[in-house]
Amino acid sequence: MSNNDTQTTAIVPTEGWHVIHLFYQIDHTQWSLLSEEEQLKAKTDLSILIQEIRSTPNTQLLSFSIVTPKADIGFMLLTDDLHLANTFEKQLTIALGADILTPSFSYLSMTETGDYMTTEEEYSEKTLKSERNLTEGSDEYESALNDFKTHMAKYSNDKLYPNMPDWPVFCFYSMAKRRGESFNWYALPFDERKRLMAEHGKVGRQWAGKIRQLITGSVGLDDSEWGVTLFANNSYDIKGIVYKMRYDEVSVKYAEFGDFYIGLQLPLDQLFRRVGL
Repeated sequence: MSNNDTQTTAIVPTEGWHVIHLFYQIDHTQWSLLSEEEQLKAKTDLSILIQEIRSTPNTQLLSFSIVTPKADIGFMLLTDDLHLANTFEKQLTIALGADILTPSFSYLSMTETGDYMTTEEEYSEKTLKSERNLTEGSDEYESALNDFKTHMAKYSNDKLYPNMPDWPVFCFYSMAKRRGESFNWYALPFDERKRLMAEHGKVGRQWAGKIRQLITGSVGLDDSEWGVTLFANNSYDIKGIVYKMRYDEVSVKYAEFGDFYIGLQLPLDQLFRRVGL
């Protein structure tokens, strides 16, 4: 299965990667009509395709058994080129054969840094000068500012080009901010939105080391505004962080959520057995 397409020019964002979440139902009736040899070949073809995708530069592909009948099998694809993302998505859909995998839900988004990160100027004025009483230009000030720059460069890079974990429990949902008459996120001043998001972030940091989170932007790309992907070693922590954040002001007043998908990240041979292939 070749991924080369000499007729297209790569569509690569100025920064970040494309992300596609794919969820499928398996038509077990169609699958049962295949002979054992045909089933083995289909699983081999899908396995080879997955390995080819995973070996592509700037590309990651995760596979899941989805808990509850919303879907049977799921994939999370991250790659830089939109043509590759489109190609891989089409190949995954038909890899087991015609009519075996039926899409039940999909979501397109892009990695992003976000609008509310602390700037160098803010860190200098509020933290170094006001809180730590450091003098601009002093050795201690310059050292602290350089540490901040290094930290923020890594922070931004990890958001734009994340290395996804192999933690077993996966959660995905979409979300948007309200534009109602009483609560309109986009009518708030920037400083107020930044304050609210800072408080929101403090809640999330209570799960540091227990939850890995990736927020991807989808304005203009899909039906909602963001995709939220969570990884954990225990479903209790997924439930805990989402529950706790529901009481945060930004969620109470301004958040709207889509459907939740919970999956288990498994090796391919175990995944095939789990979903009945």
